[in-house]
Amino acid sequence: MKANSKNSFFICSPSNKLKETIVNEILKTKNGIEFHSSLPNYEATPLVLLPKLSKKYNVGSIYIKDESTRFGLNAFKILGASYAIDQLLKKDPTIETFCTATDGNHGKAVAKASKFMNKNSVVYVPEHTVKDRIAAIEKEGAKVEKVKGSYDDACDHAIKMSKLNGWCLVQDTSSNANDITNALIMKGYLTMFQEMEDTIHTLPKSKIDVLFLQAGVGSFASAAVFYYLERYSANRPKIVLIEPRKADNILYSFQQDELSTIPYKSKTIMAGLCCETPSAAAWNLLNSGIDVAIKIEDKYAIKAMQELYFPKGNDPQIISGESGAAGLAGFLAILKENEFRPVREMLEINKNSRLLFINTEGATDISFFNKTMGL
Repeated sequence: MKANSKNSFFICSPSNKLKETIVNEILKTKNGIEFHSSLPNYEATPLVLLPKLSKKYNVGSIYIKDESTRFGLNAFKILGASYAIDQLLKKDPTIETFCTATDGNHGKAVAKASKFMNKNSVVYVPEHTVKDRIAAIEKEGAKVEKVKGSYDDACDHAIKMSKLNGWCLVQDTSSNANDITNALIMKGYLTMFQEMEDTIHTLPKSKIDVLFLQAGVGSFASAAVFYYLERYSANRPKIVLIEPRKADNILYSFQQDELSTIPYKSKTIMAGLCCETPSAAAWNLLNSGIDVAIKIEDKYAIKAMQELYFPKGNDPQIISGESGAAGLAGFLAILKENEFRPVREMLEINKNSRLLFINTEGATDISFFNKTMGL
C-alpha cells in the first residue's frame, strides 16, 4: 500500500543489502581517493567537532565534514565531476566538450575539471539560477546558458544539446538505472567518506550513530549509502535523508513505492536540492540503506546556517550555504516539530548520540548569505 504523500516523513524498511548492479560494480573499484590525492592542491577537507553545539542540543557529539574548502570550489561536487571526466577521457581521449545541467555546484565542478583537462564545457542552468552561481561557473571557463523552466527542464535540454552537438554529457542524474557516467560521479563522492577512516569511520564499528544527508536527485546520498553498507553492512549508522518541503522527490518516491516525479514545480532556497525527479541510478541504493526520509521548511536551513556561522563558545565557525546546512536543518526540524515525534522515537537520539553532518557547500549565493547573516 502506498503511503500518504501528505506526510512530512517516511520511515523506511531498508534491505541493508547491495544488489549486483553496474553502478555497484563501479563503486566497488578502489581507485577513487587515489585519483583525487594525485591531483594538484589535493587536501582532505576538515572534520570539525562542535562540543558547544552538542551540549546545546543535548547530544554526545556533533561532527561536521566541511566540504566548503574542497579544491577551492566551495563545494564537494568536484569530487564526482573530476573522477568521471578523467575516466571518460581514458575511454575516449577524443572528447573535446563536456556538457551538463546544474543549479550551480555541479556545473562549476564540470567546468573546473574540463579546464584542468584542457577541454571545453557547456553548462545549462534553470531560469531561477542566481547571478552569483552563474558567474562562478563562467569563472571556470564554461559557456553558461539559461533554460526556461526547472532543473529537470535544464537536464532534458542538456541531453538534447549533447546529442545534437556530439558533446559528452556529464550529468549527476539519469533515467537509466545502469548509467555508467552517473556511477562514476558517485564513485568520486566516496572520497569524502574514505577521508574519515582514520577518525570516525573505524573498524569494525563506526564512531557515529546517526548520519544526516541532504538530497537533491540522490546521487550524493546513494554514494553514502553504498559506503556505509560496504564498510559496515547491517552495523552501519542510521541514515536520515533530508529534502526541502517543496522539492521532496525522493520522499515522494518512497511514499509511492516507486521512483516518481513530484506533481508540482520544485521551489526552495536550497538551490542545490531543488529537483523534481530522483536519479534512477541512485534509487536501488537509497532503498537499500535509508532509514527515514523527511521534508522540511526552508526556515530550518536558515537557522542551521546561523548556528554554524555564529558558533557557541570555542566552537569553530563554519560557513555553510542553504543546501550545505540542510543536514543540520533536518536535525533541528526533527527536534522542534511535533509531526516528527515518530522519527525522534525511531532514531533514539540521546545525550550520548554521535551525529555526523556534511556541509556540502559554503556560501555560493553571496548576496543571500550576507542578507541572512545580517552582514
